[in-house]
Amino acid sequence: MDDGDKKKIRIVKDGPYLVSGDVRLNEKIITPKGNQYELLDGRELKQSDSYALCRCGKSEKAPFCDGSHEKEGFDGSECAAKDSYSDRARVFSGPGLSMRDDQRCAVARFCHRNNGTAWVLVKNSDCEENKIEAIQAACECPAGRLTAINEAGKEIEAALEPSVNIVQDPENEVSAGIFVTGNVPIESADGDVYEIRNRTALCRCGKSRNKPFCDGTHISIGFTDKISE
Repeated sequence: MDDGDKKKIRIVKDGPYLVSGDVRLNEKIITPKGNQYELLDGRELKQSDSYALCRCGKSEKAPFCDGSHEKEGFDGSECAAKDSYSDRARVFSGPGLSMRDDQRCAVARFCHRNNGTAWVLVKNSDCEENKIEAIQAACECPAGRLTAINEAGKEIEAALEPSVNIVQDPENEVSAGIFVTGNVPIESADGDVYEIRNRTALCRCGKSRNKPFCDGTHISIGFTDKISE
């Protein structure tokens, strides 16, 4: 297999995300379900072995790049730390479960559950129902901010297929980030590879203060894309 066949996202300096290796591209909708949320399927998007996704937030052909970053003078400088998740994360311990939290939040709200937030559930994880719900909250966090840890000290992760998900957030009347699943490597513009994670969220409004990762700024600026059919 040559390098072009490997699943990868490469960040172009002040330009788009270049996705290669036939990674499935989806549109997903953050949808309320009681006091929690679920990701539902959106529109069908064009599939390709490789594609370029807008990173500046100005493309008229979203989610794909149309070169707008050049005329807009987009500054895509990456400022996110490249240390490991385990080094960044704080550990929250409960009676039946622990959870790591590295604070990289995309404001997707999957940590909000019917019986409380993920942190409250961990604190009360002596109850089996709360323990199960805390695990679900952590595993469904699309930014990878939260990771549940069992009593043996092992991280609990769902098996996720490699995919790139263009996300809409109707409740906040905005377009959200790019949720990446399934351990797809992300190569920075300087050639380094960020720690490979099962779940992560990338910025596509162009305004994150933690590029290339989403930090929820799309909500405060009211970002909406012009997604092409």
